[in-house]
Amino acid sequence: MKNFNKILLLLLFSCFALPTFAQKASWIWYPGDFDIYMSNVMQNRRTERGSFFPVFWKMDSHYVLVDFHKEFSLTQPEEVKLFVEGTYNVKIDGQAVSGFPKTVNIPAGKHKLSLKVYSQGAVPAIFVQGKTVVSDETWLTTFEDKEWIDQSGKVSDKSGTTFVTAGSWNLTDPTKLPSQFKLPTKPLQAVSKKKAEAGALYDFGRETFGFIKLHGLKGKGRASLYYGESPEEALSTDKCETLDHLDIDLAQKKDSIMPLSKAFRYVNYQANGGVSVDSVSMLYEYAPVTERGSFKSSDTELNKIYDVAKYTFHLNTREFFIDGIKRDRWVWSGDAYQSYLMNYYSFFDAPTVKRTLLAQRGKDPVTAHINTIMDYSFYWFLGIYDYYKFTGDQKFVQDIYPRMQSLMTYIDGRKNKNGLLEWMPGDWIFIDWADKLSKDGEVSFEQLLYARSLETMALCAKLANDTDGAARYDKQAKELKAKIFELYWNQSKNALVHSRINDKQTDNVTRYANMFGIFFDYFTPEQKLGVKNNVLLNDKVAKITTPYMRFYELEALCAMGEQSYVLKEMKNYWGGMLKLGATSFWEEYNPDKKGVEHLEMYGRPYGKSLCHAWGASPIYLLGKYYLGVSPVTAGYETYTIEPSLGGLEWMEGKVPTANGDISVYMNKKEIKVGSAVGTGTLKIKSKSKPAVKGAEVKEISKGTYEIKIEKGKDYLVNYNPPTP
Repeated sequence: MKNFNKILLLLLFSCFALPTFAQKASWIWYPGDFDIYMSNVMQNRRTERGSFFPVFWKMDSHYVLVDFHKEFSLTQPEEVKLFVEGTYNVKIDGQAVSGFPKTVNIPAGKHKLSLKVYSQGAVPAIFVQGKTVVSDETWLTTFEDKEWIDQSGKVSDKSGTTFVTAGSWNLTDPTKLPSQFKLPTKPLQAVSKKKAEAGALYDFGRETFGFIKLHGLKGKGRASLYYGESPEEALSTDKCETLDHLDIDLAQKKDSIMPLSKAFRYVNYQANGGVSVDSVSMLYEYAPVTERGSFKSSDTELNKIYDVAKYTFHLNTREFFIDGIKRDRWVWSGDAYQSYLMNYYSFFDAPTVKRTLLAQRGKDPVTAHINTIMDYSFYWFLGIYDYYKFTGDQKFVQDIYPRMQSLMTYIDGRKNKNGLLEWMPGDWIFIDWADKLSKDGEVSFEQLLYARSLETMALCAKLANDTDGAARYDKQAKELKAKIFELYWNQSKNALVHSRINDKQTDNVTRYANMFGIFFDYFTPEQKLGVKNNVLLNDKVAKITTPYMRFYELEALCAMGEQSYVLKEMKNYWGGMLKLGATSFWEEYNPDKKGVEHLEMYGRPYGKSLCHAWGASPIYLLGKYYLGVSPVTAGYETYTIEPSLGGLEWMEGKVPTANGDISVYMNKKEIKVGSAVGTGTLKIKSKSKPAVKGAEVKEISKGTYEIKIEKGKDYLVNYNPPTP
């Protein structure tokens, strides 16, 4: 009877059992091709006053003929659906299938499914969906198959073809071609409307980005839209940076959405002739990232700075990390490098980092620096190893390593007789926007970034199993570092000088190489102290006015334990923008400027971007140097938490990782931490030994203690902070 009941239960269960779902498929393409294609699409949307404004550098394109294949072992026959962007053929085990099949039947056993796709206008891409036969990043692909056939018709069994794993953006709807990809939008209304000449000035409440929508448009004549990050810009019909003109001939009311997205807070709608409109709204366009990182403290102004920084960063997170939403909307490598770091402490959106790195690098052969800027090539290298450190994604490093090699070969080929880099025709040495900043001769800042990039190459060579390359790049890096201190260190100035001209040091000392040398850990403790006092805290050394380099200056000071000083600087600098009404952070802020001077740049009255990604750096500073969380080994397998109040009464926040969050709370008596990942080390300073349940406290030096943090556990630590 018991057996009968068991059988009955099994039969009943089988009747109601859930169906077996097919594995998840995604559109795939040759790696990097869709990233390059979409970056071309995005960057060529830039307009200035209605005119097309193209980029300054070479734009690469996708491969137009791509082969895809994968071998499958099937326990039973399978019907497989095929979706393709382009003209294609299909082979099963090397035998062509007639026509352009939408489905193929693959018998049980081991088989190879191959598709070859041609597309000139869009990226060759495939979406394959069966029960177990699906397209994903495990498929192999090539842009040249290097096959040959002999006189008997036999296909070669030896091939020089290089196959790589496919690229994907996790586009999982087979009915939507990759070339149709768009970011999502949602409707938003203006918060106020004021009469302005023959139209109205609409205020959307804060900096935003999207498509203006005109409701109930009717009549014959012209409707014009003048966009502004400030009311002055929107009202300046002859000087505003962006605009739209529509010639209207409508007998019946009709809604109209502008074809290109714009950045604005204010929109000045003007019409002539008999044109009328019922109302003006917008479709807010955004990247669907998740806000994971957080920060809150006892200082309400600092909290506002953090919130506005995160909003600024989100606006500049699009298909890629871009510089600013109003003017360029280009993928600048130096801007993006800072965005990667902010991203690791906010959204932790790894795919956008990979997309941006691939788009920036483009294709071989290398004919110029990334964005034509020497320092921007170096930031690209640094971004790759940082990506590995934060995510643990070794495969990406291995995949992109050949492109790293070819770019470094290009750079190595441009050294001068001294083995250093200096300006050559076609180069742009940027460093920063600063008045009277010399780029002549052998600039120390460039050599410092070069050395760090060689160190990065050595690390990535190891990850790519290139033993010889690792040794070669390591040797180059050590030799260059030694040369930097031999040629640029000035003992009397306690600093690296800015440059060498005609084989001699210049007298000029700037902040750039010196502050990077601190957080690169290139200086001795004595040199660090000298640089801090003689350069970073020296008002006689030219000040930095861009958030771009302010980021690094404040990081160097934080690395020296100056969180209290940096807190005041953040409140003065970013707080200064808030006091002027900023709803997002700017490309440049100089507190000495007044009124509309803050809107000027590039010789244009409204040329400055009032929403620039590099303005959002407090996200990174607060996450890494106040909450104090940073990875030690890749993917947060091990990490440190070294919190610092920096003058705050209390603070709390979360730092995201690929596998969960790390939470930190701190006041002047206790610290609470918890982590979903890895093994951490909490480092704290205390006048007496801290007390904590369930963990050992080790004193590593006088007044400094360490506590091991295990994942899945919460810790409450009581401590006695030293007197400031």
